[in-house]
Amino acid sequence: MRIVLGLKPTCLTGAALLWLAVPQLKAQEKQDITFEQAFNGKTTGITVPLPAVRGWADADHYIEIRDKQAYSIDVRTGNATIYTAPVGGPHVDIHNKDIFYTGNDGKEIQLTSTPEEEKNPTLSPDGKYVAFTRNNDLYSIEITTKKEIRYTHDGTDVIYNGWASWVYYEEILGRPTHYRAFWWSPDSKNIAYMHFDDTKVPVFPIYSEKGQHGYLENTRYPKAGDPNPAVKLGVVPVEGGNTVWADFNENDDQYFGTPFWTADSKNLWIQWMPRSQDNLKIYSINPQSGAKKEVYDEKQKTWINWFVDVPFIGTQGFLLQSDKTGWSQLYLHNMDGSLKKQLTNGNWTVKEVLEIDQKNQVIYFTARKEASTRFDLYKVSLKTGALTRLTAGNYNNIISMAPGGKYFITTYSNLSTPSKMALVDNNGKVIRELGDSKGADFDKYNVAKTELKYYKTRDGLELPMTITMPLHMQPGKKYPILISIYGGPNAGTVYDTWKYTPVQQWWAQEGVIQVAIDNRASGHLGKTGMNYIHRNLGIHEIEDYMDATLWLRSQPWTDTGKVCMTGGSFGGYMTCMALTYGADVFNYGMANFAVTDWHLYDSHYTERYMDTPAENPEGYKITAVMPYVNKYRGLIRITHGTMDDNVHMQNCIQLIDAMENQNKHFEFMLYPGERHGWGAPKNVHSNSESYRFIYNNLLNKPFPAGFNK
Repeated sequence: MRIVLGLKPTCLTGAALLWLAVPQLKAQEKQDITFEQAFNGKTTGITVPLPAVRGWADADHYIEIRDKQAYSIDVRTGNATIYTAPVGGPHVDIHNKDIFYTGNDGKEIQLTSTPEEEKNPTLSPDGKYVAFTRNNDLYSIEITTKKEIRYTHDGTDVIYNGWASWVYYEEILGRPTHYRAFWWSPDSKNIAYMHFDDTKVPVFPIYSEKGQHGYLENTRYPKAGDPNPAVKLGVVPVEGGNTVWADFNENDDQYFGTPFWTADSKNLWIQWMPRSQDNLKIYSINPQSGAKKEVYDEKQKTWINWFVDVPFIGTQGFLLQSDKTGWSQLYLHNMDGSLKKQLTNGNWTVKEVLEIDQKNQVIYFTARKEASTRFDLYKVSLKTGALTRLTAGNYNNIISMAPGGKYFITTYSNLSTPSKMALVDNNGKVIRELGDSKGADFDKYNVAKTELKYYKTRDGLELPMTITMPLHMQPGKKYPILISIYGGPNAGTVYDTWKYTPVQQWWAQEGVIQVAIDNRASGHLGKTGMNYIHRNLGIHEIEDYMDATLWLRSQPWTDTGKVCMTGGSFGGYMTCMALTYGADVFNYGMANFAVTDWHLYDSHYTERYMDTPAENPEGYKITAVMPYVNKYRGLIRITHGTMDDNVHMQNCIQLIDAMENQNKHFEFMLYPGERHGWGAPKNVHSNSESYRFIYNNLLNKPFPAGFNK
């Protein structure tokens, strides 16, 4: 576009014209992304992929995928050689319900051929056996002979061996286990497994509309206060025989956490809690007799989280990551359970232990020490307690550590710096930079900036939020706010890390202020911050969001009539609370698969924070959404999958019932057959409808025709 300077050309020389025109031309040369680039995958060149590093081949070589080929990269020289072994080593997979084994030679062997489905095939540490479950019984198969060994015979639709009951899968063992509830001993001679009896667990019916008559999917799902599964822990020899059961009464109201074998395979350690979840014990189990011996005992006034890992350090002891002081720190214990020394301390959070170098007596771990919004890598000496930061600068770091800890690869960034990747040694010296995601065309585009801000709660706590302001802001114009949150305990979303996406960029171009907010229980204040929410899950959190949003509403650039929150699951619950409990602050909301009453969610998660309904009836009453429907006066869009087996559609139906009974206007969209969230093709429709909601209610602009293609 030609620039008109408002001066007669004869008044200026050519050089002067050029001098005035160049800066303005540069400003106008920058462009916005197109609809095709934002939503249909057309490239921009703003960012480029980083090297596809896929772990480590050994202590001195990492694995990188280039053009679908795996290469082993020498740390010292950077030389690449083709990596022929399977990435991650020998492994087993399921194809058409049968087990296939792939060895170091890359050849695939079929191990089973049955009409029944095998689940969770897991290699023994010595690589000779594969353990798995079939029809809720536990088996293994010897790879060389394909000889099958059956360990249990009582599996039914309510009895599971090595296959987790739903509440254990979801809340204790974790989704990454895929329901696996068995563990090989390090010497491959024994398998520990959990036995579940769901007989007394109430059935929750989930309706499917498929077919002429539909059908019910009956799930054993314990809600708050309901009977939990009865659980036993057993050990069985790999060659078969009788199971030795750990010395617990399976009918006690209790929970068992993930077990850990000692390094010498002589003992199995099991985490145990009463139903109240305020006392965690570790017992050492004798695999030959089942006798138990208490090793560790921790009590807290609120609740205790399970240990994700209990690393053993040779014969000198074991490591625990406890938040008993209010902040997650590392403790070294002797093998008898007595405390040897506290390795880290302070008002900051250890995230994860990545590597233990037993030879040099060093532990490598990540932590939120420099700032609660960033993760760094540290090492601590077991001998001296000396703590050393290994990553540098004001960046958030994602770490891949080499076996033994000699080297690590960090992917580092902050809100204003696109992600970079570097190879670093264990003294923090950069060996070489591996990649930079900043694209060649980065400076050709108007890229929206995201800034980290802090707000104060009504009781004086300081917490972070990020704000992405619109591009092309006009003086005096007011803009709508879209707040995206999750909000669950220790599940923050506000970090000083690169977050550019084409969709985020599109909304910045369209004039939307995009905000993420964390509350006091999100992790920035450690367990100390989380303890506030005990027995009142949701109240402090929504009030924190209200306090942050009141500050946003006070800014001269905010359109106070267009403040919208959106989130899913716990974030959906927060959105429902925002439009009811916080109706004076929030005008619009998009609530996806939301909890609306803690009576309706599972026992282990809910009671961890709320205690049982019998113990805390008032807490359950005031944290439900329905009592605040009378305050609702904005517009909420509610979505739910009809077969959600995590947060049942019952939650949104009860909210809808209350809203209809009070003649409240709202939007509702169900997704037939979908679970807790959804993929294609339903996600295309869901995203489009969310975008339509933003255009109709926040932007008051026509819905772009491109979304209808």
